[in-house]
Amino acid sequence: MSYRQIIIVLLVLLSCSINTVFAHKKKPTKEEVTKLSNEAILLMKDGSYEKSLIKSRLALSQAIRLKDNNLIAGSYNTIAANFDQLSEFDKAFYYYHKGLDYANKTNNDVLKNWLNNNLGNIYCFDKKQYEKGIYYYKKSLEYSTRIKDSAQIVFTKLNLTWAYFDIGRYDEGLPYLKYINEHHKKHGDTSTIVALNMLNGMYYNYKNEPEKATFFFENAIKLGNEGNEKSDLSYSHHEFSKFLLKNGDYKNAYKNLALFNAITDELNNEEKLNKANIAGINLEIDEYKREIDKIESEFKSKEYVLLQEQSRNKKIVVILSAILLLLFLLFYLYSQNAQLKQKNKLKDLRSKAQENMINASINGQELERKKIAAFLHDNISALLSSAGLHLHAYTSQNQTYSQEIMKTKAILEEAHDQVRDLSHELMPSLLARFGLFDALDDLCEKNSNSILHFEYASSINRKTRYDEDFEMKIYFIIMELLNNIIKHSDASQSKLSINENNGLLKIILRDNGKGFDSSRFHVLEGFGLNQIKARINNLKGNIHLNSKVNAGTIITIEVPITYPKKATTPVFPSQ
Repeated sequence: MSYRQIIIVLLVLLSCSINTVFAHKKKPTKEEVTKLSNEAILLMKDGSYEKSLIKSRLALSQAIRLKDNNLIAGSYNTIAANFDQLSEFDKAFYYYHKGLDYANKTNNDVLKNWLNNNLGNIYCFDKKQYEKGIYYYKKSLEYSTRIKDSAQIVFTKLNLTWAYFDIGRYDEGLPYLKYINEHHKKHGDTSTIVALNMLNGMYYNYKNEPEKATFFFENAIKLGNEGNEKSDLSYSHHEFSKFLLKNGDYKNAYKNLALFNAITDELNNEEKLNKANIAGINLEIDEYKREIDKIESEFKSKEYVLLQEQSRNKKIVVILSAILLLLFLLFYLYSQNAQLKQKNKLKDLRSKAQENMINASINGQELERKKIAAFLHDNISALLSSAGLHLHAYTSQNQTYSQEIMKTKAILEEAHDQVRDLSHELMPSLLARFGLFDALDDLCEKNSNSILHFEYASSINRKTRYDEDFEMKIYFIIMELLNNIIKHSDASQSKLSINENNGLLKIILRDNGKGFDSSRFHVLEGFGLNQIKARINNLKGNIHLNSKVNAGTIITIEVPITYPKKATTPVFPSQ
């Protein structure tokens, strides 16, 4: 018997033993997984989000074992809905998409309807990407029409009306509003009556019919105060405030704006309390932990099989001593090799988990920058504007122009400008509006002075746009590198070059500074390059650094380009 044949025999025996061990694992039934999924939904409705996430995660793992696409999609939907309730919209967005991928493999039009509607909500109300939101609302409307769910048809058409009105396309939203006005009494419910009145007020404001607009706005606020729809009530106050301001009623406009801010603050506090009441579950890192635990469990099972094999072989040592000696030797080598592979795999997984934790921290920082910038722009700036409005209304009505009032107006304007500048510093408006290349050109210009000049060069069309998150990550990586040059290089010239090459974004940053020994780890860590490398690894790119003392530095980065996702239909058609 050759060495190869002996190894094959051993592998067959080992495989049979492992199959016998794992055969005792009981496969869950569809009824058990459905019950578990329903329990997760009930926990979510009761506000027990942490328990619901744990239950739904368990239901998902069992549904995957059953390969039941319907149960998998439902579990993802429940996980996403929990994060939606906790205002963790990025996580909710991710899991709604996962759920829709599996739901599209089934005939469950009810679930497809809800997943498309929920994605439409996130695109419109969180991401402010109304065209995509309208696309998903219309997909939802297709499924609710197919299953003849009259209540859901009314609900989805209300969302479509709101989306169109939010972007000023009143004529496109009007057919949906007419349908809701006609059918809401029969098929609608109390949860949408406030929003319906607000939308009617918005439409009559657009048509310059102030009496009708006032009636619907006041009715929306009245119903909102009587019910429990705080979010719709806050939007009603906000829209009513804009209507009053348009018609010159500054006093009541300010009152409604103040009520909007108060209810918004209350909702934000409730959101923070909900988040504080759960320990928090990082599902992505938990996945790595599960995989590590699984590998360690398999490793222990293999060790157990090895001991059993050795015990059986010892019983026939007298008869097959020579053969067994060779078998033990070969088996020992195989076992050591397997253990080494397992240890290396564990080491790689732990390293990957650590890198993902670093990237999660960095992504969290960037998300916080985005949230703080949005808060400064949408809340603080709005408050300063409303204060200025109030002061302007007072001076207009009383014809008072004292020095103190004029100074107060100047101070408010200066504070507004400083808040705006800080918001743009945290999240540059140029990046969001015009794209990466205009923002980088502006960044080089802003950092240039009489001591150090940054030159920007690129062969890429300035109008080229990539994925929003990709552009933001690249921008902050380059900004950090420019800061390093300013702080540490003592350079007088630096050049930033950007080009595309076979789907890769190639970035070259060179300076004529004092340079450093790039082989010294503590120097790199001092410059913060380890975090930059972690960011680039997260983008599946690579970085090469070439620097010598008194010879300047060249940094080359290559990152796969992430383009904006395109919808399956070429155009978002109007209905």
